[in-house]
Amino acid sequence: MYRPTRGTKETTLMETAVTDRQGALNSERLAELCRALGHPARIRILQLLRRTNKCVCGEIVDSMPLAQSTVSQHLKQLKSTGLVKGEIEGPRTCYCLDREQLDRFKETIANL
Repeated sequence: MYRPTRGTKETTLMETAVTDRQGALNSERLAELCRALGHPARIRILQLLRRTNKCVCGEIVDSMPLAQSTVSQHLKQLKSTGLVKGEIEGPRTCYCLDREQLDRFKETIANL
């Protein structure tokens, strides 16, 4: 598991992934992403973010049959892998896909 070193700014797991010459993710990193995608609620969140094609705040909770705290935990997991970005806007956080990271993941899967 990723742990930032002392005195460095914490970065997402995706930003610290080791890649090969073609930019494909290494097998350990790929496994982490697959674990993050291993829950139906997280897949649904990614689908929602892809469909809206913009940053979303409260709409995620409104469109899921889960408690707000549960949705927050799923978003935290997706954010820690780098597939989702979160930006604070006033009293709430708005989330959107990190399309560059998602494209890298899709490319890696396509090349298995």
